[in-house]
Amino acid sequence: MKLLIRRALPEDAEALLGIYAYYVKYTAVTFEYDVPTVEEFRRRMEEITVRHPYILAEADGKVVGFAYAAPFVGRRAYDWSAELTVYAHKDFQKCGIGKHLYTELEEILRRMGVTNLYACISVPETEDKYLTDNSLGFHRHMGYAVAGRFHKCGYKFSTWYDMVWVEKTIGSHFTNQPEVISYSDLK
Repeated sequence: MKLLIRRALPEDAEALLGIYAYYVKYTAVTFEYDVPTVEEFRRRMEEITVRHPYILAEADGKVVGFAYAAPFVGRRAYDWSAELTVYAHKDFQKCGIGKHLYTELEEILRRMGVTNLYACISVPETEDKYLTDNSLGFHRHMGYAVAGRFHKCGYKFSTWYDMVWVEKTIGSHFTNQPEVISYSDLK
C-alpha cells in the first residue's frame, strides 16, 4: 500500500471524523462518549493548526489515518513539548499507517524545535472487546517510555480503565533554548 502523507485541511474534517467516530462509539481508545459534529471537529482542527501540525495519510485517494500534535498543558514554559495523537481507519489497523504518520509528525516537530513528545493512552487492566494494549505497544515500538500511570481514571462501557502517559525526547535541551517555530512558519 502506497501512502501519501499530507497536511490535513479543514475540508478533510468529515473524512477524519469518520475515522474517529468508530473509536468513540465502539472503543475505549478515546474516553470521549459522544461523536462530535463535523463543525466541532473542524473547529478543533483549526485550533490545533494555529501552531501545531495536523497531518493525514491517504491510500488510493482514501483517507486512512491522521495524526496531530497539540500543546502539552498550556503554559509558555511547555512550548518545547507537544502531545501527539494518532488514529488509523479501523480497516487499516496494523498496516504501518501509524508508524508513517508518527515518523512524519516527529520530523516536523523536530524541525520546529520541539524537544519533548507525550501521548496519553487508555489501557485496560485486562484486555476486553473495547480496549487492548495495542496503543501502548505501538508507542513503545516507536521509542516512547512510560512516564506515569493513573489507575481507574476513565469510565466507559461500564468499565474502569487506566491511563498511561508516555514520553520521548527528540531534541536537545539548552540553557538558552531557541524558540519553537510555529508549524505555519516552518519552511
